Amino acid sequence: MRPALLATIAGIAMALIPTSAQAWGGTAHAVIDRAAIESIPDDGPVFLRRQVDYIAGSASLPDAWRNASENFSKIAEDPNHGWFREQFTFLKPIPRSRYEFVIAVFKQHEKIKRTDPATAARTNVRWTGTLPYAAIEAYERIVVCMRDVRAAKQAGRDSAFAEQHCGFDVIRLGHYIGDGAQPLHDSVNSDGWRGPNPKGYTTDKSIHGRFESRFVDGMKLTAADITPRIGAPGHRDGDMFDAILAFLDNAGDKMERVYALEKRNGFADFTDKDVRALVYTQTTAGAAMLRDMLCRAWTESATTPAEIRPSPIDFANPRFNAETGSAAD
Repeated sequence: MRPALLATIAGIAMALIPTSAQAWGGTAHAVIDRAAIESIPDDGPVFLRRQVDYIAGSASLPDAWRNASENFSKIAEDPNHGWFREQFTFLKPIPRSRYEFVIAVFKQHEKIKRTDPATAARTNVRWTGTLPYAAIEAYERIVVCMRDVRAAKQAGRDSAFAEQHCGFDVIRLGHYIGDGAQPLHDSVNSDGWRGPNPKGYTTDKSIHGRFESRFVDGMKLTAADITPRIGAPGHRDGDMFDAILAFLDNAGDKMERVYALEKRNGFADFTDKDVRALVYTQTTAGAAMLRDMLCRAWTESATTPAEIRPSPIDFANPRFNAETGSAAD
């Protein structure tokens, strides 16, 4: 697809996204994606550089799938943008299956709905979130499309369509990783402090937008601000799902820092060095994680996928779960 057409598509996509729905205000999502792709080393999936304008320009597209006017899409998509860790402290380890996680949360809801109805009201898939599952699912789709890119090039065929497929999935992955890097996406305190509040933090829902939208736009964040901070690729080995969970935990641990900074001046001063430092730290973390996942996916795509026997949907598989109809990874 020609760059001009990619840019047109990106512009249309951004025009269709309601401004109130754009996490990180749209700006940081685009910055994270651009910085991640610009940081891909020469032995990585460099073909994505040709799509950087399309990917960065469409970085907030997944938020458009959350409009109440398209409620089937909203119900499915809303949980993918959060990971409210306080809601599932009862669940260890975290299941390696989206559906096993949803079922476990529902069972907890049923267990406490009479004794603690207030907690039960938020013990459900919407108010726990499924962000790490959305991220790992998008990651594995990227591995698949990168295999297609390699296969096309090796056969001397045009790889443009396969590359476009990868670009779209990078938009999805980049958005979820970008959301996960924002500490308020990793806590029940996403839109104002909930529950006991001895430090007097704000309960105003607007804290979310004032931090990730108004302040980020006001400080005029660009990819050039964070690209030099990213460093060399990591996550070259190890379990990727575990890496995503650790990434979310690291961001979530900074949630109270957001509230403490808001209490000081309400994010009114765009030159505030401490708030700017937190924005730089978290957008850099998001860009680095996305870059690492893209490079790792490229490496994995060079390997012929192993045949799994018994199949995950075979009743004979020792990990087969009758509640989900499949075996977890």
